[in-house]
Amino acid sequence: MKKTALFVTVILILSLVLGACSGDDTSGEDSKDELKVALLIPGTLGDKSFFDSANAGLELVKKELGAKTKVIEMGTDSTKWEPTFVDVSEGDWDIIISGNDTTELMNEIAKEYPDKRYINFDTFIEETPDNVYSMFYSTNEVSYLAGALASLVTTSEMELANSENTIGFLGGADTPGINDFLVGYIEGAQYVDPEIKVLVSYAGNFTDPAKGKELGIVQYNSGVDISFNVAGGTGLGLMDAANEEDAYAIGVDSDQAMLFKDSDPEKAERIVSSAVKRIDIAIFNAVEKHIAGELEYGTHNEMGVAEEAVELAKNEYYEELPQEIKDRIKEIEEKIKSGEITVGTAFGISTEKIEELRESVRP
Repeated sequence: MKKTALFVTVILILSLVLGACSGDDTSGEDSKDELKVALLIPGTLGDKSFFDSANAGLELVKKELGAKTKVIEMGTDSTKWEPTFVDVSEGDWDIIISGNDTTELMNEIAKEYPDKRYINFDTFIEETPDNVYSMFYSTNEVSYLAGALASLVTTSEMELANSENTIGFLGGADTPGINDFLVGYIEGAQYVDPEIKVLVSYAGNFTDPAKGKELGIVQYNSGVDISFNVAGGTGLGLMDAANEEDAYAIGVDSDQAMLFKDSDPEKAERIVSSAVKRIDIAIFNAVEKHIAGELEYGTHNEMGVAEEAVELAKNEYYEELPQEIKDRIKEIEEKIKSGEITVGTAFGISTEKIEELRESVRP
């Protein structure tokens, strides 16, 4: 009996071992070969703008490239970002994606983990470690188009346009990144109307829609009939203000009119277009190049109108604009692509120069 029991036990053990080694269970192999991509958001999703666009890129990576993905919302407390970066870097993620406010931290972390690969989806800092690929969007170029559009709208016969020839700009903060939008916006507006006035407001943050609405209402009550949101989540309040005050708005980063099309169609109709950064496509393209072994780590790539990395959203609301406005915008786009129009930038110029620019167009 003991010999029989021992024989059965041996057979069972051998069966288990052979079963574990057989080709029927390839989960370990699949897990090893599967590309793993993590996105670290320096904030939270739901901004209907910058971060949501990055997340859309990660979803494309998962759907189209079959990668295992994870998005981590790190919140706005920057003191908590470093432990998250370290934890993810010590994990088995093949690519770690983040950007914007995390740039300096990510570059330092990347140096400590040279075998990892990092993608920065948006930074103007050109110095890049050997294992980081960074991208920047020519926000001044798309803002030039937004400014031209705003100027064309305010000088048009459109229903909600007034006779003040004053447009608005709502920035999240008085920083070079936001002021790069401002420089392009003012230059584009002046290209259409050299006498245009621009009322500039800064909210001081990117996560307070109530503040954005408050500032938007002040602008619209001051004679502005169209204003440009460059304040992320705070700027969503500008859309509410435009709706309440019967005025127009221009969105940012993603096609914000389409985000409200179903939930609040009346608000969506107030958004004539958005200055879109194709962060989603940029992230997808970068990961696709990584897979093909073609992504040039250690480099910084700036993309603009010519590369179709930034654009005005030409949705159903944009198509309802007067044909002469759309024709003029197309003409200006072609001039930017060809280099006939060169757009200024806030990077590399003093705060005094920015203040001079703001004063030159103050109503």
